[in-house]
Amino acid sequence: MSFVAEFNSLPLQSLVEKSKAAGAAVVRESLSKSKLSLADFANLISPAASEFLEHLGRRSHAMTKQRFGKVIRLFAPLYLSNECINNCSYCGFSRDNSILRVTLSLDEVRREADELKSQGFRNLLLVAGEHPKFVSNNYLRDCIAALHDEWPSVSLEVGPMEAEEYRPLVAAGADGLVVYQETYDRDVYAQMHTAGPKRNFDWRLETPERAYAAGFRRLGIGALYGLADWRFEALSVAAHADYLLRNCWKAQLTISLPRLRPCAGEFQPLTQMTDRDLAQLVCALRIMFPDVGIVLSTREPAKLRDGLIPLGVTMMSAGSHTEPGGYTGAGKEKIHQTVRGRIVEVGASEWANENGRATNATGQFEISDDRSPREVAELIRKLGYEPVWKDWDAALTN
Repeated sequence: MSFVAEFNSLPLQSLVEKSKAAGAAVVRESLSKSKLSLADFANLISPAASEFLEHLGRRSHAMTKQRFGKVIRLFAPLYLSNECINNCSYCGFSRDNSILRVTLSLDEVRREADELKSQGFRNLLLVAGEHPKFVSNNYLRDCIAALHDEWPSVSLEVGPMEAEEYRPLVAAGADGLVVYQETYDRDVYAQMHTAGPKRNFDWRLETPERAYAAGFRRLGIGALYGLADWRFEALSVAAHADYLLRNCWKAQLTISLPRLRPCAGEFQPLTQMTDRDLAQLVCALRIMFPDVGIVLSTREPAKLRDGLIPLGVTMMSAGSHTEPGGYTGAGKEKIHQTVRGRIVEVGASEWANENGRATNATGQFEISDDRSPREVAELIRKLGYEPVWKDWDAALTN
Protein backbone atom coordinates (compact mmCIF):
# COMPACT_ATOMS: atom_id res chain seq x y z
CA MET A 1 0.00 0.00 0.00
CA SER A 2 1.40 3.43 -0.96
CA PHE A 3 1.31 6.38 1.39
CA VAL A 4 -1.57 7.86 -0.61
CA ALA A 5 -3.80 4.95 0.41
CA GLU A 6 -2.66 5.15 4.04
CA PHE A 7 -3.01 8.93 4.10
CA ASN A 8 -6.58 8.72 2.82
CA SER A 9 -7.49 6.30 5.61
CA LEU A 10 -6.04 8.32 8.52
CA PRO A 11 -8.39 10.42 10.70
CA LEU A 12 -5.94 13.33 10.75
CA GLN A 13 -8.46 16.15 10.98
CA SER A 14 -10.21 14.37 13.83
CA LEU A 15 -6.91 14.02 15.69
CA VAL A 16 -6.23 17.72 15.22
CA GLU A 17 -9.64 18.68 16.60
CA LYS A 18 -9.19 16.37 19.60
CA SER A 19 -5.77 17.81 20.30
CA LYS A 20 -7.13 21.36 20.25
CA ALA A 21 -9.53 20.35 23.01
CA ALA A 22 -6.93 18.38 24.97
CA GLY A 23 -5.95 19.41 28.48
CA ALA A 24 -2.71 19.28 30.45
CA ALA A 25 -3.39 15.74 31.72
CA VAL A 26 -3.55 14.39 28.17
CA VAL A 27 -0.27 16.09 27.29
CA ARG A 28 1.42 14.63 30.37
CA GLU A 29 0.18 11.16 29.45
CA SER A 30 1.64 11.44 25.95
CA LEU A 31 4.94 12.70 27.35
CA SER A 32 5.13 9.71 29.69
CA LYS A 33 5.33 7.26 26.78
CA SER A 34 8.60 5.97 25.34
CA LYS A 35 7.07 5.41 21.89
CA LEU A 36 4.55 7.93 20.57
CA SER A 37 1.57 7.40 18.28
CA LEU A 38 0.20 9.99 15.87
CA ALA A 39 -2.41 10.82 18.51
CA ASP A 40 0.37 11.49 21.02
CA PHE A 41 2.17 13.69 18.49
CA ALA A 42 -1.07 15.63 17.98
CA ASN A 43 -1.16 16.20 21.73
CA LEU A 44 2.42 17.51 21.73
CA ILE A 45 1.52 20.19 19.18
CA SER A 46 -1.77 21.06 20.90
CA PRO A 47 -2.48 24.48 22.43
CA ALA A 48 -2.29 22.85 25.88
CA ALA A 49 1.23 21.56 25.16
CA SER A 50 2.37 25.12 24.50
CA GLU A 51 2.45 25.56 28.28
CA PHE A 52 4.94 22.68 28.46
CA LEU A 53 7.36 24.27 25.98
CA GLU A 54 10.25 24.51 28.44
CA HIS A 55 9.88 20.82 29.31
CA LEU A 56 9.55 19.89 25.64
CA GLY A 57 12.69 21.88 24.89
CA ARG A 58 14.77 20.16 27.56
CA ARG A 59 13.67 16.72 26.43
CA SER A 60 14.18 17.53 22.74
CA HIS A 61 17.64 18.96 23.45
CA ALA A 62 18.69 15.84 25.38
CA MET A 63 17.43 13.48 22.68
CA THR A 64 19.14 15.43 19.91
CA LYS A 65 22.44 15.49 21.79
CA GLN A 66 22.17 11.74 22.44
CA ARG A 67 21.42 10.80 18.80
CA PHE A 68 23.35 13.44 16.83
CA GLY A 69 25.90 14.89 19.22
CA LYS A 70 26.46 18.65 19.21
CA VAL A 71 26.86 19.17 15.48
CA ILE A 72 24.98 21.17 12.84
CA ARG A 73 25.28 20.06 9.21
CA LEU A 74 25.56 23.01 6.80
CA PHE A 75 24.41 23.07 3.18
CA ALA A 76 23.79 25.57 0.41
CA PRO A 77 21.07 25.71 -2.26
CA LEU A 78 22.27 26.28 -5.82
CA TYR A 79 19.46 27.40 -8.11
CA LEU A 80 19.90 26.12 -11.66
CA SER A 81 16.80 27.66 -13.25
CA ASN A 82 13.72 29.68 -12.33
CA GLU A 83 11.76 28.61 -15.40
CA CYS A 84 8.50 26.85 -14.49
CA ILE A 85 5.35 25.58 -16.17
CA ASN A 86 3.33 25.39 -12.95
CA ASN A 87 1.08 28.07 -11.56
CA CYS A 88 1.52 27.99 -7.79
CA SER A 89 -0.06 31.01 -6.11
CA TYR A 90 2.54 31.23 -3.32
CA CYS A 91 5.73 30.82 -5.41
CA GLY A 92 7.84 33.54 -7.00
CA PHE A 93 8.66 31.22 -9.92
CA SER A 94 4.97 30.71 -10.79
CA ARG A 95 4.47 30.62 -14.58
CA ASP A 96 2.19 33.66 -14.74
CA ASN A 97 4.46 35.93 -12.68
CA SER A 98 6.18 38.55 -14.80
CA ILE A 99 9.76 37.97 -13.63
CA LEU A 100 13.31 37.81 -14.94
CA ARG A 101 14.31 34.22 -15.68
CA VAL A 102 17.39 32.28 -16.67
CA THR A 103 18.72 28.72 -16.80
CA LEU A 104 22.42 28.36 -16.07
CA SER A 105 24.80 26.58 -18.44
CA LEU A 106 27.06 23.81 -17.12
CA ASP A 107 30.00 26.20 -16.95
CA GLU A 108 27.87 28.68 -15.00
CA VAL A 109 26.73 25.94 -12.62
CA ARG A 110 30.39 25.05 -12.00
CA ARG A 111 31.16 28.72 -11.40
CA GLU A 112 28.42 29.01 -8.79
CA ALA A 113 29.50 25.73 -7.16
CA ASP A 114 33.15 26.83 -7.04
CA GLU A 115 32.13 29.97 -5.17
CA LEU A 116 30.15 27.93 -2.62
CA LYS A 117 33.07 25.54 -2.23
CA SER A 118 35.39 28.48 -1.50
CA GLN A 119 33.00 29.43 1.32
CA GLY A 120 33.44 26.00 2.88
CA PHE A 121 30.38 24.08 1.70
CA ARG A 122 30.62 20.42 0.70
CA ASN A 123 26.89 19.65 0.77
CA LEU A 124 24.93 21.04 -2.17
CA LEU A 125 21.21 21.21 -2.94
CA LEU A 126 20.45 21.76 -6.64
CA VAL A 127 17.12 23.56 -7.06
CA ALA A 128 15.14 24.23 -10.25
CA GLY A 129 11.64 25.08 -11.36
CA GLU A 130 9.71 22.43 -13.28
CA HIS A 131 10.09 23.06 -16.99
CA PRO A 132 11.10 20.13 -19.25
CA LYS A 133 12.18 22.46 -22.06
CA PHE A 134 14.83 24.12 -19.89
CA VAL A 135 15.34 21.60 -17.08
CA SER A 136 15.43 18.24 -18.83
CA ASN A 137 16.58 14.99 -17.29
CA ASN A 138 19.75 15.14 -19.38
CA TYR A 139 20.44 18.67 -18.16
CA LEU A 140 20.08 17.63 -14.53
CA ARG A 141 22.23 14.54 -15.10
CA ASP A 142 24.95 16.63 -16.72
CA CYS A 143 24.89 19.16 -13.86
CA ILE A 144 25.24 16.38 -11.28
CA ALA A 145 28.04 14.67 -13.22
CA ALA A 146 29.89 17.98 -13.57
CA LEU A 147 29.86 18.47 -9.79
CA HIS A 148 30.12 14.94 -8.46
CA ASP A 149 33.92 14.68 -8.30
CA GLU A 150 34.24 17.90 -6.29
CA TRP A 151 31.12 17.59 -4.10
CA PRO A 152 30.74 14.68 -1.63
CA SER A 153 26.98 15.21 -1.36
CA VAL A 154 24.62 16.50 -4.08
CA SER A 155 20.87 16.56 -3.43
CA LEU A 156 18.02 17.65 -5.68
CA GLU A 157 14.88 19.73 -5.26
CA VAL A 158 13.26 19.56 -8.70
CA GLY A 159 9.99 18.54 -10.34
CA PRO A 160 8.78 15.00 -9.46
CA MET A 161 9.73 12.16 -11.81
CA GLU A 162 9.19 8.46 -12.35
CA ALA A 163 11.62 6.10 -10.61
CA GLU A 164 13.16 5.19 -13.98
CA GLU A 165 13.85 8.87 -14.64
CA TYR A 166 15.54 9.26 -11.26
CA ARG A 167 17.93 6.33 -11.69
CA PRO A 168 20.31 8.08 -14.16
CA LEU A 169 20.52 11.01 -11.74
CA VAL A 170 21.48 8.68 -8.90
CA ALA A 171 24.02 7.00 -11.18
CA ALA A 172 25.49 10.42 -12.01
CA GLY A 173 26.11 11.08 -8.31
CA ALA A 174 22.97 12.54 -6.71
CA ASP A 175 22.41 11.04 -3.26
CA GLY A 176 19.42 12.97 -1.90
CA LEU A 177 15.99 14.16 -2.99
CA VAL A 178 13.91 16.84 -1.28
CA VAL A 179 10.23 17.27 -2.13
CA TYR A 180 7.75 19.37 -0.17
CA GLN A 181 4.11 18.44 -0.48
CA GLU A 182 3.55 22.19 0.11
CA THR A 183 0.16 21.52 1.73
CA TYR A 184 -1.41 18.20 2.72
CA ASP A 185 -4.88 19.76 2.64
CA ARG A 186 -6.36 18.57 -0.66
CA ASP A 187 -8.80 21.47 -1.00
CA VAL A 188 -6.16 24.12 -0.34
CA TYR A 189 -3.75 22.27 -2.65
CA ALA A 190 -6.28 22.46 -5.50
CA GLN A 191 -6.80 26.19 -4.89
CA MET A 192 -3.07 26.94 -4.83
CA HIS A 193 -2.08 24.96 -7.94
CA THR A 194 -4.12 26.23 -10.87
CA ALA A 195 -2.08 24.94 -13.84
CA GLY A 196 0.70 22.50 -14.65
CA PRO A 197 1.60 18.94 -13.64
CA LYS A 198 1.95 19.97 -10.00
CA ARG A 199 -1.84 19.97 -9.77
CA ASN A 200 -1.69 16.19 -9.24
CA PHE A 201 -1.74 15.87 -5.43
CA ASP A 202 -1.31 12.07 -5.30
CA TRP A 203 1.55 12.03 -7.81
CA ARG A 204 3.51 14.48 -5.68
CA LEU A 205 2.67 12.66 -2.45
CA GLU A 206 4.19 9.42 -3.75
CA THR A 207 7.41 11.08 -4.95
CA PRO A 208 9.63 10.03 -1.98
CA GLU A 209 8.66 6.39 -2.57
CA ARG A 210 9.67 6.57 -6.23
CA ALA A 211 12.91 8.30 -5.24
CA TYR A 212 13.67 5.53 -2.75
CA ALA A 213 13.01 2.88 -5.38
CA ALA A 214 15.49 4.67 -7.65
CA GLY A 215 18.27 4.48 -5.05
CA PHE A 216 18.42 7.86 -3.29
CA ARG A 217 19.92 7.41 0.16
CA ARG A 218 18.55 10.65 1.61
CA LEU A 219 14.87 11.69 1.46
CA GLY A 220 13.58 15.10 2.55
CA ILE A 221 9.93 16.03 3.11
CA GLY A 222 8.00 18.95 4.55
CA ALA A 223 5.00 21.24 4.33
CA LEU A 224 5.02 24.95 3.53
CA TYR A 225 3.52 26.57 6.61
CA GLY A 226 1.14 29.42 5.87
CA LEU A 227 -1.27 27.67 3.48
CA ALA A 228 -3.40 25.53 5.83
CA ASP A 229 -3.82 24.93 9.57
CA TRP A 230 -0.26 24.36 10.79
CA ARG A 231 -1.28 21.60 13.17
CA PHE A 232 -2.96 19.63 10.38
CA GLU A 233 0.12 20.11 8.18
CA ALA A 234 2.47 19.04 10.98
CA LEU A 235 0.40 15.94 11.77
CA SER A 236 0.34 15.04 8.08
CA VAL A 237 4.12 15.43 7.85
CA ALA A 238 4.46 13.20 10.92
CA ALA A 239 2.22 10.56 9.30
CA HIS A 240 4.28 10.76 6.11
CA ALA A 241 7.55 10.46 8.04
CA ASP A 242 6.22 7.49 9.99
CA TYR A 243 5.29 5.73 6.73
CA LEU A 244 8.68 6.40 5.13
CA LEU A 245 10.57 5.21 8.20
CA ARG A 246 8.63 1.93 8.04
CA ASN A 247 8.78 1.40 4.29
CA CYS A 248 11.89 3.24 3.09
CA TRP A 249 14.07 2.40 6.07
CA LYS A 250 17.37 2.16 4.19
CA ALA A 251 17.29 5.91 3.47
CA GLN A 252 18.01 8.74 5.89
CA LEU A 253 15.02 11.03 6.41
CA THR A 254 14.95 14.78 6.99
CA ILE A 255 12.01 17.05 7.72
CA SER A 256 12.08 20.73 6.71
CA LEU A 257 9.99 23.43 8.37
CA PRO A 258 9.67 26.27 5.83
CA ARG A 259 7.31 29.16 6.51
CA LEU A 260 6.03 31.36 3.69
CA ARG A 261 8.19 34.34 2.81
CA PRO A 262 7.51 37.38 0.57
CA CYS A 263 7.99 36.68 -3.14
CA ALA A 264 7.02 37.87 -6.62
CA GLY A 265 3.25 37.87 -6.94
CA GLU A 266 2.90 39.27 -3.41
CA PHE A 267 0.99 36.25 -2.09
CA GLN A 268 -0.08 36.64 1.52
CA PRO A 269 -0.13 33.67 3.94
CA LEU A 270 -3.58 32.17 4.45
CA THR A 271 -2.77 31.01 7.98
CA GLN A 272 -0.31 31.98 10.68
CA MET A 273 2.36 30.00 12.49
CA THR A 274 4.06 31.93 15.28
CA ASP A 275 7.68 31.60 16.35
CA ARG A 276 6.48 29.82 19.51
CA ASP A 277 4.46 27.40 17.37
CA LEU A 278 7.56 26.65 15.30
CA ALA A 279 9.64 26.00 18.41
CA GLN A 280 6.94 23.68 19.75
CA LEU A 281 6.86 21.78 16.46
CA VAL A 282 10.66 21.32 16.40
CA CYS A 283 10.49 19.79 19.89
CA ALA A 284 7.50 17.58 19.07
CA LEU A 285 9.15 16.23 15.92
CA ARG A 286 12.35 15.38 17.79
CA ILE A 287 10.46 13.58 20.57
CA MET A 288 8.37 11.68 18.02
CA PHE A 289 11.29 10.91 15.67
CA PRO A 290 14.59 10.76 17.60
CA ASP A 291 16.70 9.86 14.55
CA VAL A 292 15.20 12.14 11.89
CA GLY A 293 17.13 15.18 10.68
CA ILE A 294 15.38 18.53 11.19
CA VAL A 295 16.21 21.23 8.65
CA LEU A 296 15.97 25.00 9.12
CA SER A 297 16.57 27.36 6.20
CA THR A 298 17.43 31.04 5.85
CA ARG A 299 13.71 31.75 5.52
CA GLU A 300 13.82 32.30 9.28
CA PRO A 301 15.43 35.33 10.98
CA ALA A 302 18.88 34.96 12.50
CA LYS A 303 17.82 35.37 16.14
CA LEU A 304 15.13 32.70 15.84
CA ARG A 305 17.45 30.28 14.04
CA ASP A 306 20.03 30.72 16.78
CA GLY A 307 17.42 29.99 19.43
CA LEU A 308 16.13 26.87 17.70
CA ILE A 309 19.54 25.20 17.31
CA PRO A 310 19.58 23.70 20.83
CA LEU A 311 15.98 22.48 20.52
CA GLY A 312 16.53 19.82 17.88
CA VAL A 313 17.71 21.32 14.57
CA THR A 314 20.44 19.25 12.91
CA MET A 315 20.84 20.84 9.48
CA MET A 316 20.89 24.48 8.29
CA SER A 317 21.49 26.46 5.13
CA ALA A 318 23.60 29.61 5.27
CA GLY A 319 24.36 32.56 3.01
CA SER A 320 21.62 31.40 0.64
CA HIS A 321 20.52 32.90 -2.66
CA THR A 322 17.21 31.81 -4.20
CA GLU A 323 17.90 33.03 -7.74
CA PRO A 324 19.98 31.33 -10.47
CA GLY A 325 23.40 32.98 -10.57
CA GLY A 326 22.92 34.56 -7.17
CA TYR A 327 26.40 33.77 -5.84
CA THR A 328 28.50 34.99 -8.77
CA GLY A 329 26.17 36.80 -11.16
CA ALA A 330 26.38 33.92 -13.62
CA GLY A 331 23.85 33.98 -16.44
CA LYS A 332 23.13 37.71 -16.36
CA GLU A 333 23.67 38.17 -20.07
CA LYS A 334 20.98 35.56 -20.86
CA ILE A 335 18.22 36.85 -18.62
CA HIS A 336 14.80 37.18 -20.20
CA GLN A 337 11.38 38.14 -18.95
CA THR A 338 8.20 36.07 -19.11
CA VAL A 339 4.63 37.32 -18.98
CA ARG A 340 2.03 34.60 -18.39
CA GLY A 341 4.51 31.99 -19.54
CA ARG A 342 5.61 33.77 -22.71
CA ILE A 343 9.08 35.21 -23.25
CA VAL A 344 9.14 38.96 -23.98
CA GLU A 345 12.00 41.21 -25.00
CA VAL A 346 13.70 43.03 -22.14
CA GLY A 347 15.21 46.42 -22.86
CA ALA A 348 18.56 47.42 -21.38
CA SER A 349 16.92 49.95 -19.03
CA GLU A 350 14.59 47.30 -17.66
CA TRP A 351 17.24 44.91 -16.46
CA ALA A 352 20.04 47.27 -15.46
CA ASN A 353 20.48 48.57 -11.93
CA GLU A 354 21.52 52.05 -10.89
CA ASN A 355 25.16 51.29 -11.79
CA GLY A 356 24.23 50.23 -15.30
CA ARG A 357 25.04 46.57 -14.66
CA ALA A 358 22.65 43.71 -15.28
CA THR A 359 20.53 42.49 -12.40
CA ASN A 360 20.20 38.88 -11.39
CA ALA A 361 17.23 36.75 -12.26
CA THR A 362 14.27 36.90 -9.86
CA GLY A 363 14.53 34.81 -6.69
CA GLN A 364 11.98 32.27 -5.49
CA PHE A 365 11.44 34.13 -2.21
CA GLU A 366 13.17 36.60 0.08
CA ILE A 367 15.50 35.13 2.68
CA SER A 368 15.47 36.47 6.24
CA ASP A 369 18.84 35.41 7.66
CA ASP A 370 21.41 37.13 5.44
CA ARG A 371 24.51 36.33 7.48
CA SER A 372 27.49 34.90 5.66
CA PRO A 373 28.31 31.20 6.02
CA ARG A 374 31.34 32.13 8.10
CA GLU A 375 29.20 34.18 10.48
CA VAL A 376 26.70 31.34 10.86
CA ALA A 377 29.50 28.84 11.51
CA GLU A 378 31.02 31.12 14.15
CA LEU A 379 27.67 31.47 15.89
CA ILE A 380 27.22 27.69 15.88
CA ARG A 381 30.60 27.34 17.60
CA LYS A 382 29.70 30.01 20.17
CA LEU A 383 26.63 27.97 21.08
CA GLY A 384 28.88 24.99 21.79
CA TYR A 385 28.17 23.11 18.57
CA GLU A 386 30.41 22.07 15.69
CA PRO A 387 29.52 23.19 12.14
CA VAL A 388 29.89 20.21 9.79
CA TRP A 389 30.59 21.05 6.15
CA LYS A 390 31.11 17.47 5.02
CA ASP A 391 29.62 14.29 6.50
CA TRP A 392 29.75 11.90 3.54
CA ASP A 393 32.03 10.69 0.78
CA ALA A 394 31.12 8.50 -2.16
CA ALA A 395 34.23 6.40 -1.48
CA LEU A 396 32.34 4.92 1.47
CA THR A 397 30.11 2.96 -0.90
CA ASN A 398 32.49 2.37 -3.80
